[in-house]
Amino acid sequence: MATEALGDERPALFLRKATGLVRGWSVRDSLIYAVLATNFVTLGMYEFTFAGPAFPQGQMLTAVIISAILVSFLVIAYTGLIVTIPRAGGDYVWQTRILGSGLGFVMAATGWWFILWLWAPIYGNILAVQLFEPLWATLGSPSGAAWFGTKNGIFVVTLITIVLAGILVSIGMAGYARIQKWAFYGGLAGFAVIVVLLLFNSHASFVSSFNLEAHKLFGINHAYTAINAAAHKAGYTPPAMSFGPLGPTMLLVPAMMFFILWPNWGATLYGEIRGASDFRRVFRGMFFGLWITVALVVIFFLLAAKTFGWDFYQNANAATYNAVSPIPIWPYPVMFAGWLVHNAAFQVILILLMSLWFFGWVGTLFLSSTRVIFAAAFDRILPDRAAEVSERRKVPLYSLILMLLPAVGLGAVYAYWSTFRTWTLDATLVIAVTYLFSAIAVVLLPWLKRDLWNASPASKVKLLGVPVVPAAGVITIGLLVFNLVEWLINDNYFVNDPKSLIFMGAMYVLAIVVYVAARIVRRRQGIDLGLINKEIPVE
Repeated sequence: MATEALGDERPALFLRKATGLVRGWSVRDSLIYAVLATNFVTLGMYEFTFAGPAFPQGQMLTAVIISAILVSFLVIAYTGLIVTIPRAGGDYVWQTRILGSGLGFVMAATGWWFILWLWAPIYGNILAVQLFEPLWATLGSPSGAAWFGTKNGIFVVTLITIVLAGILVSIGMAGYARIQKWAFYGGLAGFAVIVVLLLFNSHASFVSSFNLEAHKLFGINHAYTAINAAAHKAGYTPPAMSFGPLGPTMLLVPAMMFFILWPNWGATLYGEIRGASDFRRVFRGMFFGLWITVALVVIFFLLAAKTFGWDFYQNANAATYNAVSPIPIWPYPVMFAGWLVHNAAFQVILILLMSLWFFGWVGTLFLSSTRVIFAAAFDRILPDRAAEVSERRKVPLYSLILMLLPAVGLGAVYAYWSTFRTWTLDATLVIAVTYLFSAIAVVLLPWLKRDLWNASPASKVKLLGVPVVPAAGVITIGLLVFNLVEWLINDNYFVNDPKSLIFMGAMYVLAIVVYVAARIVRRRQGIDLGLINKEIPVE
């Protein structure tokens, strides 16, 4: 061991002999986590509102399928990394061991720690438009629904989101698994109700119901026609549902990544998942999680086309996108489907049932990130306290605090300073950069860490004699570079604001400062952090 070479009188490289974490999840739990991370409702439905109108010639159904095929290679690449080093910390551990301690810390700390502070108000906004606004509107208070879009409303919902995420993480992996399981099953039950409503009601019935409920709740006459007219007046022409043309559809792929790029969101947790060294089991968890999401999207699109009318669904999104919608709240398809039953109690229950997709998902805001902070503290880059684990639930509580407190402060800034909101637009881009460096790591792994690679189950997975995992890493690099370039050069993705890029650059600078400070402090304590990439953290 490198730590033994330092001598007994000097501190060990790792904080202690074992992490103190326990394997509290099964692969099935990781599969559910992957489905919730690529969340068809909270992320998918939300993103469809902007993607279709931004690229009006593209085909969303085709784009979703193409995106999922490409992301499947990312799943293979990450599976290879997980089974090679199945430790808590994921991207941080792999990048520090393969690419170097400094580079790995900067990429992972920025992509999994600092950036996730900024996602709290983003999660909060989704909670507002998918639960509070349609709920208040259904209960007969459009003005109450509108309050959630005010500065105070944004901050309150952000705080609710942070509290919910903090509670879910604090109850431990086993407790979280139980909650996400029931939220997932409840959410599927809600989706089944929507399937039945859309399957057994006609288009004409929906038009009549939509007009009736929109008039009752918002006082809008002939709302179905009004929405179509508003989108047309804004210059939008919805494409028919088909499988072409390919060129404009490929421009939708980077937009689809905002919800479908995350089946590996649980990769930082695999130090706490049973069977993490089994390539097939790990692969199945992420792969089937991804394709369950795709199946739900396809079902929803086909039924929306049948009952809503594909033109109307796209027009409703376009009218909101262009800020000309006669409906004063976000066009939530769940609320529209509920209008097929003219009963407020039923509509409220359906909205609440579908909100389980959010409540099962909200813990992803902090859960994966706490393990990156924990791993960095276990490696002694961050203060030792951040790697302390609670006795009962085996939760790194101080790591959680390092997520909670900054998120509250930045959530307040986001709510009350509108300029700052534009600074957060590149949050997704930074996470993709982190993924990119992990993809580079898996491609270089057989050359930089030959012994580690040869001992890994991933090295045995071959097709026609070619190692599958590094090849999947090359394809993943291509996918991520394509997305990053498009996000940076095309204004329609809304993630290339110059001030946002500067702000994200400052986050990388902050990570560099933290790492350099840690190197100096630990050197004075007799610890060489440069040795991190020569050691694998113990379990």
